[in-house]
Amino acid sequence: MKGKKKASGKVVSGIYNLLVYAFLYLPIGVVILFSFNTSKRNIVMEGFTLEWYGKLFENEPLLQAYGNTLIVGLCSTLIATIIGTLASYGMSKFKFRGKSIIDTLLYIPVVIPEIVLGISLLAIFNLSRIPMGLISLVIAHATFCIPFVVFTVNARFAGFDKSVEEAAMDLGAGRIKTFFTVTLPIILPGVISGAFLSFTLSIDDIIISFFTTGPGSNTYPLKVMELTKTGITPDVYALSTIVLIVTVTLVIAAQRDTKNSKYKKNKATTL
Repeated sequence: MKGKKKASGKVVSGIYNLLVYAFLYLPIGVVILFSFNTSKRNIVMEGFTLEWYGKLFENEPLLQAYGNTLIVGLCSTLIATIIGTLASYGMSKFKFRGKSIIDTLLYIPVVIPEIVLGISLLAIFNLSRIPMGLISLVIAHATFCIPFVVFTVNARFAGFDKSVEEAAMDLGAGRIKTFFTVTLPIILPGVISGAFLSFTLSIDDIIISFFTTGPGSNTYPLKVMELTKTGITPDVYALSTIVLIVTVTLVIAAQRDTKNSKYKKNKATTL
């Protein structure tokens, strides 16, 4: 009797997992499938073709929008990572008045609706006379990415042993040298995680980008949203498929590198 219940439980669990994965990955599968569709309307699958992957490189507005997305994502990630890492280091290293207030203010860009943050940034840019374009997009994206870097690096600092820094300084290393040779390598996994999170949030943003963009600085998400009014052509699906393949390849390569490094480390410890 117990064996039957255990078997039925496995069946139910398997069906549940299958439905969850289908809900998550079927839309992605549809995008990949329709990138090979012969029909331009993409309502039904009429046939198989690779022509849209060639026509993709003829669509200059789409490629320019994706190029803008990469530029904004990389620049905002670099700014947010540097500022967020230094802010996290200062808040975990030193005690000062108003520290709790600053810590609370960091949560505001995370918890408030994006439309409120977008309107606020638009008002600030207008008052500051900052031209609306790639510069305003980079500033806006860096603004809402900084807290995520701070939170990620703070998690790394939570288990940080400060005696390692003190030992390095006792041996003659200055504060700057200690930071780059001791502190930064220890918190580097948190810094990298925060950078990847910032980049993902930046290239996926629509609402804040809508309020802070300008002529000639359209991003890929905004371009796709614009095309939904007239109909998304298969070359958009082709570009999404290429991006998906590149992303999956990088993730697999990173996982293999992590497994190889763990294997080498375990092998070294056993020897």
